[in-house]
Amino acid sequence: MLYDIIASVKNKRILNRKKHVYEKNLLNDNRAVRKYNMEVAVLKKLVTVLGAFFAVLLACPLSVFAAEGSKAPSTVPVWLCIPFAGLLLCIAVMPLVKAEWWESHQPLVVALWIILMVVPFAFVYGAGKTAETVLDCIVNDYLTFIILLFGLFCVSGNITMEGDFAGSPRVNVGLLALGTLLSSCIGTTGASMLMVRPVIKMNSWRKRKGHIMIFFIFMVSNMGGCLTPIGDPPLLMGFMRGVPFFWSLHLFPVLIFNMVILLFVFYQIDKRSYRKDIANGRKPDIRKPGTQFRLDGLHNIIFLVMIVVGVILSGMLPGMPAFQDAAGNVKGLHIFGEVTLSLPSIIEIVLILAAAFLSFKTTDKRIRVRNHFTWGAIKEVAVLFIGIFITMQPALMLLKAVGPNLGITEPYQMFWATGALSSFLDNTPTYLVFLTTAGTLGFTNGIATTLGTVPVKLLSAISCGAVFMGANTYIGNAPNFMVKTLSDENGINMPSFFGYMAWSICFLVPVFIIDMLVFFL
Repeated sequence: MLYDIIASVKNKRILNRKKHVYEKNLLNDNRAVRKYNMEVAVLKKLVTVLGAFFAVLLACPLSVFAAEGSKAPSTVPVWLCIPFAGLLLCIAVMPLVKAEWWESHQPLVVALWIILMVVPFAFVYGAGKTAETVLDCIVNDYLTFIILLFGLFCVSGNITMEGDFAGSPRVNVGLLALGTLLSSCIGTTGASMLMVRPVIKMNSWRKRKGHIMIFFIFMVSNMGGCLTPIGDPPLLMGFMRGVPFFWSLHLFPVLIFNMVILLFVFYQIDKRSYRKDIANGRKPDIRKPGTQFRLDGLHNIIFLVMIVVGVILSGMLPGMPAFQDAAGNVKGLHIFGEVTLSLPSIIEIVLILAAAFLSFKTTDKRIRVRNHFTWGAIKEVAVLFIGIFITMQPALMLLKAVGPNLGITEPYQMFWATGALSSFLDNTPTYLVFLTTAGTLGFTNGIATTLGTVPVKLLSAISCGAVFMGANTYIGNAPNFMVKTLSDENGINMPSFFGYMAWSICFLVPVFIIDMLVFFL
């Protein structure tokens, strides 16, 4: 009897405890739901405000505010670049200070900095100019950029590499070398998305592997794209302005030189980390190292080729008479003012989206599961880079205004100027600014472009600076941030924004100094 009473009391206590835990969890869930709903509501309000503001801009005559040429400033006010600097500072600092808050509030922060750029810009240049600037940035820069990244992200996520290859120093050197050379064939973004998951998977057993992804960004996501116009957008823009398609192969000696140096340094670093992991009892889960290798989802190479063809066509079609009107302008879909989505860009977008759709339809979803495929990385890049693209417009306008007057005429000067700005700004317009500057210097010997004759050494310096030095920061090139995000998702301890810059200063800048001494003096 007494036993039954004690048992009954005990069971009652257990039930009460479970009830308390349940109610606590329910309360936390309700709080989380309320917090989420509140954030969504705030975001919707911000989007509504932005939409209303842009609607007003579009509805206003082009002469509103200070839109008239007589009232608009002849030079770009430097203070208009503050929102761009503020956004970069948030990207660099917030993950260190309030990581969780930053992850959940990125859209709000980006929207705020966009507003802080757009509103003063409208008062300085007028509603019409502001609408044209923002829309041109979104339609002709960001849209093609994010769709290309999205397509490559989808297609590469449907290809998986299986085998007994362990992440040893020799294997990693081979993977980095392969990825670097592949970048010129399918672009730095394509090679990065294709190679990043196999590299992560082969090194999953290791504890010390952050340096692997850092050198991956250095080489695969940046340097490897220097050999063809497909490799990196700046070179594609050069091709569209008269630079021969295969001229970039002249940069092969520079690339090989840098590969030898960086792969040697990487091997020494990776060998030390590998030995430490082995000494700590970590071993790869394989029976016969290096004897088995298999690629699943290999048919997606067809869709990868579709994307590459789309990129090539976007560079070739504008020069064909069939895609030009009577005035010589590229045909397209008129949006607003002078903003037009060109027909070649539309063809590129359709091909990329078709490739992504067909890739998902024809690939077993189990492959994506094995690849740990999620949408988090592409979402984060999409949110952050729309803010970067819009807020950096005043900085690009300032660069275009003062670029020809900087007195930069020597190859080594072009190399460092193009590279330093490409580390933080979009490397494509930076490349075009200095290519235009070089074309106006009055040279008679060199590569004949639509912008003027540019000496080979000068063109090499501009090209290498734009392509190579995008590796100096996470935001220097689109694949950089994507690789960083995917690495974080897979438990790799990647350095912070400034931590990564410490690596680039220590290992890349000395290589660039040697490049200057050997090739550009």
